[in-house]
Amino acid sequence: MAANPLGYALYSVHVAPSRPANTARFTFLDPRAKDFYLDWDHVADELVAILRSEAGRDPYDRGLTELVGELSTQSETFRTKWAAHNVRFHDTGIKRLHHPIVGDLELTYESMEVSADHGLTMFAYTAEPGSTSAQNLDLLASWAATTADQSDSPLRETS
Repeated sequence: MAANPLGYALYSVHVAPSRPANTARFTFLDPRAKDFYLDWDHVADELVAILRSEAGRDPYDRGLTELVGELSTQSETFRTKWAAHNVRFHDTGIKRLHHPIVGDLELTYESMEVSADHGLTMFAYTAEPGSTSAQNLDLLASWAATTADQSDSPLRETS
C-alpha cells in the first residue's frame, strides 16, 4: 500500500510493527478493525469477494495463496466468507470509518486503473463539501502535515 501523507494518516491503524500494511490482515486479524470500519461486515464481505476475484485472475499468485492460507487458518470468519465463493470488482462506493484521532468519516471512493502499470490501482477518497466528514478530514490532513516531518510513514507495499 502506498499513499500520500493524508492517506497514510487515514489508514494508520493498518500498520503492524512486524510486517507491511495489509487490509485483509487488518480486517480479519486485528481486533481494532471492527471499531475502525463502521460497516465491518460489509467491508469484510467486499474484501473477500475482491480476493476471490484476484485469485480467479491469477490462481498461481504465491503471495495471494499464502495470504488466503494465513487468513483461513487464523480467522473462522474469513474461512466462512471465503467458502461462499462471492466475487466482486472494487471500483466505487462509500467507506464509513471511525478514525481514532478525528472520529467518524464517511468518504466516497473511486478506483482508477493505472494503464501504464498492469495491476496497479489508485483510489481517490472525497468527503461531501461542508460535511462533518470534510471537517474531520481537514483536521486529519492538518495532523498528518504536522507529523510528516517527524518520521517516515510505516505504511509500505502490501504483500
